[in-house]
Amino acid sequence: MRRSADRNRSCSWLIALLVFLGVATSAVAQSPPARRPPAQAAAPAGPPAAVLQALDKVTGRVRTIDAAIDRPVKFGSLDIVVRTCRKRPPEEPPESAAFLEITDARAPQPGATVFNGWMFASSPAISALEHPVYDVWVLDCKGDVPPLPPPTPR
Repeated sequence: MRRSADRNRSCSWLIALLVFLGVATSAVAQSPPARRPPAQAAAPAGPPAAVLQALDKVTGRVRTIDAAIDRPVKFGSLDIVVRTCRKRPPEEPPESAAFLEITDARAPQPGATVFNGWMFASSPAISALEHPVYDVWVLDCKGDVPPLPPPTPR
C-alpha cells in the first residue's frame, strides 16, 4: 500500500513538472518578439577607389594605398593609376578586381609602362606586377563601385 502511495506521489510530481514546463514553454513561444532598433540609413558609399598594398623589396616598407579612380598615386618611382575597380555583392563569393596602369619613372625609358591589366584580390599571382624593386597588389574596392559579373559555372 505504501509503495503505491509513493509511486502516486512521484507520478503526480512528474506530471506537475511536465505541466509547468509545458506552460512555461508555451508562454515563451507566445511572447511578443523582441523589439529591434530602427534601421539606420546606410552611410553614403563615397567615390570609388581601390585599396592597394605596395611593398618596397629593398627597404621592406609596406604601405596601404587608397587610390581613387583615374587619379595617379606615387609609390617610390612607380606611378599607379586605377582605371576601374569592381567588387562582387556580399551574397556571392568574395572577390575584388582592379584594372591598373603602372609606370616606372626609373625604367630604362622613363615613364615606361611596367604593368597594364587586371589584378584580382583573391589571386594576386594570376596577374602580378613583375618588378625588381616593388610589389603591388589589390586588397579591396571601396565606395560606389560597379559589381563584378557573377562567376560562370564550369
